[in-house]
Amino acid sequence: MSGAARGGSLSRDELLAFCLEFNAVTEEFPFNPETSVFKVVGKVFALTALDAEPLKVSLKCDPDEAIRLRAAHPQIVPGWHLNKRHWNTVTVAGLPAGTVRELIEDSYDLVVAGLPKAERLRLDRP
Repeated sequence: MSGAARGGSLSRDELLAFCLEFNAVTEEFPFNPETSVFKVVGKVFALTALDAEPLKVSLKCDPDEAIRLRAAHPQIVPGWHLNKRHWNTVTVAGLPAGTVRELIEDSYDLVVAGLPKAERLRLDRP
């Protein structure tokens, strides 16, 4: 049984698979071969070094929600090497898999919301 199925934290493989489940997502390596950058229609919504210990993922977030999440969870801090107002870095261990999945989906949705309407409709996310 996977960590996600048990309600534990996401594994590296589960994190990778979940990021790739969304429409029109690509995994790229623009910085180095260790850092996976997940994009939707060319816009970044998640960054992670999948082999790092502990496993972390940086995600886009509404600025007010970012502050709330940081206050509620010590595993969530301002985005490392990113605009700290709009990005959080999440240490996956210690957070329920469902919480991490919600944060990833929120990041994807936030990026998609900033796309032109025609692209959003193509992605089935009006």
